[in-house]
Amino acid sequence: MSGTSETRTGAAPATRGRRERLRAETTAEIKETALRLMASGGPDAITLRAIAREMGMTANAIYGYFATRDDLVTALIDDVYSALADAVESAWSAADAQGPAARILAWARAFRAWALTNPEGFRLVYGDPVPGYRAPEAGPAPDAARRVCTGLAGLAAAAWPHAEPLYRDSAFTWSDFDTGLLDKVRPAFPELPPAGVALALRLWGHLHGLVALEVYGHLGRQTASPDKLFEEELARLVTALGVPRDRA
Repeated sequence: MSGTSETRTGAAPATRGRRERLRAETTAEIKETALRLMASGGPDAITLRAIAREMGMTANAIYGYFATRDDLVTALIDDVYSALADAVESAWSAADAQGPAARILAWARAFRAWALTNPEGFRLVYGDPVPGYRAPEAGPAPDAARRVCTGLAGLAAAAWPHAEPLYRDSAFTWSDFDTGLLDKVRPAFPELPPAGVALALRLWGHLHGLVALEVYGHLGRQTASPDKLFEEELARLVTALGVPRDRA
């Protein structure tokens, strides 16, 4: 009897483990299918019924994984935004022993590389809104948003000792910025003045603008060397900030 009891007791965790593994695999497939539908049909192609059809599931079955379409979109945004945060933070840390120019370049290159590898993810986070989507009150990916935001502020903070003389006539004050932005930036970089926060937004504009053009296919119609364009823009940007590039 004891042997039978042990076998049955041991079978329950194994069954739960198998079910959990299958659930995780199906959840991942649902997300992959959603991004694939978005790639071919735009953000409004993300519906639970369409995903169910693609996967050969019933609509009722897929509701067991995501109760609403908005729940799925929130999970997708959190996944892709967190992956971006991981990528840029890893690049920044890897260049830690080098000068500020090298760290700025590493962060920027990692941002572009992630966007080109994950164009649907980039569009989901920074581009096309999903029609009718209602994000949670704190946002779909608050931790990832904070990490990327402070990463951008980190670019400005790294450049600021060299760039400060160029912005002494800045008219920016703290009241010019959203309190949510300041709540993320000021605790991480208390030494950064309002002009430095404005610089972070300018840097964001430079990086996001070129990458968005490339992700949406606009640069491909104009140049066969978008990588060269991006690298030259980075070089000019670092030079304009007065940051030395000896170790970049």
